[in-house]
Amino acid sequence: MRSQVAGCGSVVVLAVAALSFNAGCASSRPAAIGAASPGQASPTGATPSRSQPAAPTRGTVMISEEVRRACGIPDDDAYFAFDSAAIESVDITPLDAVAKCFTAGPLKGRSLRLIGHADPRGSSEYNMTLGQSRADSVEGYLGRRGLTRSQIGTTSRGAIDATGTSESSWSHDRRVDVMLGS
Repeated sequence: MRSQVAGCGSVVVLAVAALSFNAGCASSRPAAIGAASPGQASPTGATPSRSQPAAPTRGTVMISEEVRRACGIPDDDAYFAFDSAAIESVDITPLDAVAKCFTAGPLKGRSLRLIGHADPRGSSEYNMTLGQSRADSVEGYLGRRGLTRSQIGTTSRGAIDATGTSESSWSHDRRVDVMLGS
């Protein structure tokens, strides 16, 4: 399904299958922030359809090499689904390692930056908001694990740095970068 973005003149391809997947799995996972419900308009204004098959739609929390090395964190990822800022319980191991490192480990007392990203589908405003929601979600999680608000800075780049051109590459655009703060 293609939808014209008002005022931009560009065409945005909507991943209806991913929205249907999120709506269909609501009882087994937390509700996604900003996700469209069946029959409601999505960020691009289209109405999702339940007849489309589900497709894998995951992106990652990217922990910088500097933080991973200092904290001894393996190159694992936490994931976000399309149109979501929810962190699932099975995806929190690397975030727990970050929290431990910044509260009691080698980076105790240091600050970190969380930079939210989105894939290029949706309006610029929506993608900036979704990127910020993802960064805020990770900030909230780390805050519940002992980091203070003064240790964490959040921002969004929306789809500014997006490089994907298909579902498999868009999944890499949906992430939060975790970096050592200044």
